[in-house]
Amino acid sequence: MKVSEDLQPTGACRTFKQRFSATPRGARLARLLTAHQLDAWGLPRGVRLHDEVLLVVAELAANAVVHGRVPGRDFAVRLEYADDVAGVPTSVRIEVCDPHPALPARLAVPADPLEETYGRGLLLVEAYARDWGVRARPGPGKTVWALCTAPTPRPT
Repeated sequence: MKVSEDLQPTGACRTFKQRFSATPRGARLARLLTAHQLDAWGLPRGVRLHDEVLLVVAELAANAVVHGRVPGRDFAVRLEYADDVAGVPTSVRIEVCDPHPALPARLAVPADPLEETYGRGLLLVEAYARDWGVRARPGPGKTVWALCTAPTPRPT
């Protein structure tokens, strides 16, 4: 887990924020609405940044439902999309807030991966996000954030 949050957008910045019920249905809806919002921002399915953001949101929303659930309390997803002055997508910052105070724990990869059916979500977040971390939030709970960035084009 890293703690830097140093990427500053140089062009436009757009945000999306929504609360969801802390249920499997709520996690699924978070993923579906994220896909819809990314499409609306001009990041269609099949674009690497879209796919990476969707995977990270799915994992963090599932963690909020499974590990961060407090009965009667929702979780929230916030997306912040940034592009450069030419309108080329540069990054999407993802924040998932839940009311449970326990910090996420990254588990080691099991010796026999076929025996374990859980515990690898944060490994996926770490693999696809440029950076991620956890911070306290006002009131009870925490915010898990991740930053996904578009690949930098190679000069031709």
